[in-house]
Amino acid sequence: MNSILNYFPDKLQKKIAEEVLDKMDTLEEIRIRVNKPIILKLNDIEKVIKYSVKTQEIMGCLQLICENSIYSYQNQISEGFVTVKGGHRVGITGSCVIENGKVINIHYIYSMNFRVARQVLGSSNKILKHMINLEENTVYNTLIVSAPGVGKTTVLRDIIRQIASGIKEIKFKAINVGVVDERGEIGALYKGIPQNDVGIKTDIIDNVPKGIGMKMLIRSMAPKVIVADEIGNEEDIEAINYAVCSGSKGIFTAHGSSFEDISLNPILKNLVNMHIFERIIFLDEQKRGMPKQVYAINKKKAEYEAIEG
Repeated sequence: MNSILNYFPDKLQKKIAEEVLDKMDTLEEIRIRVNKPIILKLNDIEKVIKYSVKTQEIMGCLQLICENSIYSYQNQISEGFVTVKGGHRVGITGSCVIENGKVINIHYIYSMNFRVARQVLGSSNKILKHMINLEENTVYNTLIVSAPGVGKTTVLRDIIRQIASGIKEIKFKAINVGVVDERGEIGALYKGIPQNDVGIKTDIIDNVPKGIGMKMLIRSMAPKVIVADEIGNEEDIEAINYAVCSGSKGIFTAHGSSFEDISLNPILKNLVNMHIFERIIFLDEQKRGMPKQVYAINKKKAEYEAIEG
């Protein structure tokens, strides 16, 4: 965990280390802004370090996270973040350079947000039991819905790890999983190598739109399960239909807290109404990784019925 401090110039590193070295297991974010104090997020507590961050210190951080070759990281910078060794993710803001309607660079960096990667093994246990189809040794087509910041990506990562490695306790054999990691949050690939444990039978493609990535994986890797985080546009839905028709099961996530929230997105609403999902799981906003409500499709009635919550 201390490795994340290595991406700060000496003076900043010392300031942060003085505050967090005995609290590293609670550190979630380090935010720095030009001419502003350093702000640490330690679980649910924010700590402000009274130190005015200088522009050259921001640029020093950028040099360190880009291994002194900013040009080679330009594509990631243009996406607004860089994934570093250990799976930590550094968000970047500043003055965007636009070309043909696309961001091609960010100049005059103003702020950075270092998000600490922390895998929680077993975080999906309470949810996974509703998703496993032991008779066919696969999973049900599942949509996991939660508000931002509730831990759905952490849960999704652990689901992938478990089904791709096998679960001895319930005699579930490992299956091939294809993951579209569009924003690098699931596997956190660093130079092509996942920094998170995603299981022994997982194939990951990152830095690609989900709709394109799903089709690529199905054509090239024949996954038994396809996984994507935060679906919601027409291309995603088309790819999900393609995956299901190709015989793959799917595990997907979306933002929301209820069926009413889903219905506000006409594309998601249509997908739910088509009954592609065999399970819809809403996460508890108060308890990370815990299901609040679980619905299963009743095919005879063509409607979802609550099986928990």
